[in-house]
Amino acid sequence: MNLFFHKYQGTGNDFVMIDDRDKKFDASNAALIERLCHRRFGIGADGLILLQNDPTADFKMVYFNADGKEGSMCGNGGRCIVAFAHHLGIFTENTAFNAVGGLHEASIKEGIISLKMKDVSAVEVGKDANPSYWLDTGSPHYVGYVGGLANFDVFGQGRAIRYSDRFKAKGTNVNFVERISDKYLSVRTYERGVEDETLSCGTGVTACAIAESYANPTMNGISNLGMGVGFEIKIKVLGGDLAVAYHKNGDSFTNIYLKGKAEKVFEGSMLL
Repeated sequence: MNLFFHKYQGTGNDFVMIDDRDKKFDASNAALIERLCHRRFGIGADGLILLQNDPTADFKMVYFNADGKEGSMCGNGGRCIVAFAHHLGIFTENTAFNAVGGLHEASIKEGIISLKMKDVSAVEVGKDANPSYWLDTGSPHYVGYVGGLANFDVFGQGRAIRYSDRFKAKGTNVNFVERISDKYLSVRTYERGVEDETLSCGTGVTACAIAESYANPTMNGISNLGMGVGFEIKIKVLGGDLAVAYHKNGDSFTNIYLKGKAEKVFEGSMLL
């Protein structure tokens, strides 16, 4: 059997994309998904995403981590499936799709995909020597501020936190942040499921942008009547540049958008 696939990447976070509107892919076969994502014995990717029909939205996103297990919401994967759906002619400029976390709105304009993320209303402030936070932006994320990020041991320190007593039961993604300037961050991420550093993590940079409003309380925003204060933060990751916009009203964050490019790399078939 030949499996036809597309390969997409969003700031270096790469995914095997499968048009599964006919529901022929065996989504229960974790070993197959893991093999397809393997960088030596398969296609190679941080995850695999199925695009399926949905009765209440333009399409449905089903996301699997590279270990073959179905995962929580993936921000860059969400942007990539929007680019994939646009390529398939499912929508023109604006779309809405269902994923594990519910309905997501998105748009594509001049190559930039803006994906609306879930509202956030709970941020746990850590007690570490440097500022640290934990929050859920569709996936759980630890955010820690460090110096010298370019030479930081992201794999070793990220793995230690991910498997610490606090998080080992369910796991967490781990992000390390260094402030470049006001409203501009550098971020590196250790992702659970991949169990390694990735070039980018969409829900991770979203978590970092929100954490920055706590770590940098003097950051200027724009007041919007009835919506709180609006911010847009630029974020540099190993795979490129992203931006996160949101409104903050007290400890509630709404109208959160992850913005950046998502591009098709190649397509092909694999003999199963």
